[in-house]
Amino acid sequence: MTHSAAPLYPALQAPFTLAGKRLRNRLVHLSMSTQMARDARVSDRMIQYFANRARGGAAMVVTEPLSMAPHHLLASRADAWNDRDLDGLKRLADAVESQDSRIVAQLLERGRARNQPGRTYDGIGMSALPDDLSWSMPRVLGASEIARMIDAFAASAGRLKRCGFSGLEISAGHGHFFHQTLSPWSNARTDEYGGDLEGRTRLLRELMSAIRSHCGSDFILGLKLPGNDWIPGSIDPSYAGAVAARLTASGEADYVCFAWGSHSRSLERHIPDGHGARVPYRELIRALRQSIPGVPLIATGRITDPAEAEALLVEGHAELVGVGRALVTDPAWLNKAAAGRAHDIRYCVSCNTCWERISPARLEIGCDNNPRVGMPDEVDYWPVKAERSKRVVVVGAGAAGLEAAWVSAARGHAVTVFSSSTEVGGKLRLRARLPGGEAVSSVYDYQHAAALRAGARFRLGETATVDSVMALQPDEVVLATGAQMVAPLWLPPAIREAGLVPDLRSAMEEVLRHRQRQAGSAVIVDMDHGEGTYAAAEQLHALFDRVVLLTPRDTIAQDVPIVVRQGILRRLAEKHIQIIGLVEPLWTESFEDRGQLEYRHVYTGEVGVLDDVAFLAWSTPRSPTLDLADALRERGIEPRQVGDALSARALHAATSEGHAAGHAI
Repeated sequence: MTHSAAPLYPALQAPFTLAGKRLRNRLVHLSMSTQMARDARVSDRMIQYFANRARGGAAMVVTEPLSMAPHHLLASRADAWNDRDLDGLKRLADAVESQDSRIVAQLLERGRARNQPGRTYDGIGMSALPDDLSWSMPRVLGASEIARMIDAFAASAGRLKRCGFSGLEISAGHGHFFHQTLSPWSNARTDEYGGDLEGRTRLLRELMSAIRSHCGSDFILGLKLPGNDWIPGSIDPSYAGAVAARLTASGEADYVCFAWGSHSRSLERHIPDGHGARVPYRELIRALRQSIPGVPLIATGRITDPAEAEALLVEGHAELVGVGRALVTDPAWLNKAAAGRAHDIRYCVSCNTCWERISPARLEIGCDNNPRVGMPDEVDYWPVKAERSKRVVVVGAGAAGLEAAWVSAARGHAVTVFSSSTEVGGKLRLRARLPGGEAVSSVYDYQHAAALRAGARFRLGETATVDSVMALQPDEVVLATGAQMVAPLWLPPAIREAGLVPDLRSAMEEVLRHRQRQAGSAVIVDMDHGEGTYAAAEQLHALFDRVVLLTPRDTIAQDVPIVVRQGILRRLAEKHIQIIGLVEPLWTESFEDRGQLEYRHVYTGEVGVLDDVAFLAWSTPRSPTLDLADALRERGIEPRQVGDALSARALHAATSEGHAAGHAI
């Protein structure tokens, strides 16, 4: 007699029921803005994105926010408040529901500010109080306007049900309008919509009742509520529990999930990165669970591995698990895990590139570790064989080179990869060893494993030359040779040429090799403003008495998204790392003789001095390493330059261009 093996992740794969609708498992795709709508209509690419997440295993898919009232005039959001795109909404619903997945739309009222730089002048609010982040001042809504808004939202919910949607989620977190109605910090009204818990929850209670009257009891109605916004005098876990209890008392809410942070200095809490623990809100979720007995709870917050999701369910913290960024990275996250292929998952590295693209940049959603977001063949992707096999040489084994290598090898090409290092990963390997970077190792680990699986050959520890490349008689050469920081002009030519003051990357390789505690100060001259520079500063903090950042700009971290910048500024402040802006170093004999580094204000010329400098390095813009390119062209080979070898940028460009090169060959 044979016995079938027990299912993997049994709690995660167990079915569940919401509002009479069956969910085939416990995985929920959290709302993610895609920026894929076109002219306020559902696009084919938007449909593909959500259908891919359903096909990959999510039993319920919460869409990006839809426009639910006439004042929601955004071309990047599909209209649900009128009949102009009923066909698009129906096609979206059918694409998800046909995969045995329930589609739930999200209702989000932005309120008094936006996740973009600068103030806004068309925001609305419950009180004449400025936004905590941008200081935008809203127009205060009267009671009659609130009533009309509720009617419009409820009518739109009814329209969505007629189009085939299974439900609606009201987003009342992240500092947006509904969050503002609930918080004593942002709602100072004295009428029936303010004053106390009863008043502050009234708007949402009226909205839920209105939606129920339009949609009935067989329509999933979810609440995303603030669990802790980290604003003094606003919504802490205790008050969040009271809010949740009051809003679920009527039985109209089919589920609750808690959001973290707000549109304030705590915005970074919304999407925690690699500098914190995995599943950082586990204990908060457990505590808040007690406030809503009998109401299904969706756990949220940097859940990147199926084992983490399984544990939350087994431990009774929640009935469902909500995953956002990890499903952007790999829509087949659950399908792979359930099939015993968790090792094949492309893991989210919590870098927040997805947030950067959709929020301030207003670009289509993208991912550092998934170059095929929203493509028809995205789910559990493996390339189709090329019509003719070619000999391909890839020079460089960083993220760009490895991506090109595995894709071209999987397409049937004979691929050889040169790397001057004895290990794959390139400069990304250094980032993985610095604070907050451990997760990025999964990028090159996946690429390397996929390349070996596809038959690529690696010549590690061997610097490619034009002769060694040409000896392989390549049909195509991919140059992924990276880029090097450019020595700053304040260094005297003799010092630059001798390399006596190293670039930060070279310096940190040496620091990590020895990890010895040293007396004195470590100084970084920051002309890069990238996240890795500040990770290096945090590493130096553990090894030196003091760390100082000098920059010619007025502040630091100006080239990273705000959710990343907030974390950088907070951690540097907590570690008392000194930041001196609007200055440039002066090279003098006092530094060589006594370790005294002088610096000059870029406007006033005033000079300051840092004593006891034991470490000095510079972080600057990078120039592509292209020595091999011209030599190959002389031999008749036009190389494909990808990643930093084309133009030094972030990881997203490296994986995207490497992937495209692998397909183009």
